[in-house]
Amino acid sequence: MKPFDVAGVTVGEPGRLFLIAGPCVVEDPDRTLRIGRRARDICRDLGVPYIFKASYDKANRSSVKGPRGPGLEQGLDVLRRVKEELGVPVLTDVHLPEQCAAAAEVADVLQIPAFLCRQTDLILAAAATGRVVNVKKGQFLAPWDARHPVEKARQGGAARVMVTERGATFGYGNLVSDMRSLVIMRRFGVPVVFDATHSVQLPGARGESTAGEREFIPYLARAAVATGVDGIFAEVHEDPASSPSDADTILPLDDLPGLLETLVKIKALVP
Repeated sequence: MKPFDVAGVTVGEPGRLFLIAGPCVVEDPDRTLRIGRRARDICRDLGVPYIFKASYDKANRSSVKGPRGPGLEQGLDVLRRVKEELGVPVLTDVHLPEQCAAAAEVADVLQIPAFLCRQTDLILAAAATGRVVNVKKGQFLAPWDARHPVEKARQGGAARVMVTERGATFGYGNLVSDMRSLVIMRRFGVPVVFDATHSVQLPGARGESTAGEREFIPYLARAAVATGVDGIFAEVHEDPASSPSDADTILPLDDLPGLLETLVKIKALVP
């Protein structure tokens, strides 16, 4: 696996952990910028390469009542401000092939949501933009089968691809994280990321929304880094309870410095 550049940030560098972090969904510009600025500064203090993430639209909702975000146009306007004012690379989800070109005008990384990781047209459209493609492995997918969406992205012209583990469905309303998947997916020759926040979800546990077990985020993150993962993905927020989406599984920003410091130390011990 060769490291590659994401708008000035190197990912996949041996012995160096990178972080993808931000609010679940784009909120008002001031709050979104505040969250991104603090996460950037925490990473800067620890020497961790940082990519900001937020979704302009959360199309995969438990219920039609679930908040989705500001939408493509307004969401990209906020993400453009984050990129310009904070000077960091930006990642966002894409849900439809026709959104990819517009999203790529702002975002440095186009993320294929886990539920959509088998959607060939979406992956090919994202790959055709020339942006980095981050494929989130579906909760229903075996780790060895995650090579197929990775290969789709490559065949579509993406020279820079990442794959992210976010847990596997284990019965109804529960996910488990199989650390073997991180080892298996690194064999694809791409940086592997562990999503430490979505992995603690309890899908549909609130009926019309998802619940989660935030207390297990540090344990799974530490295990993933000890296994040899390249990057960590975490949704973070200054006030998780007020997040319009995934409030139960977002990591409080106040907890990020201590956790990240520990992860950096673990990474230094692992090839």
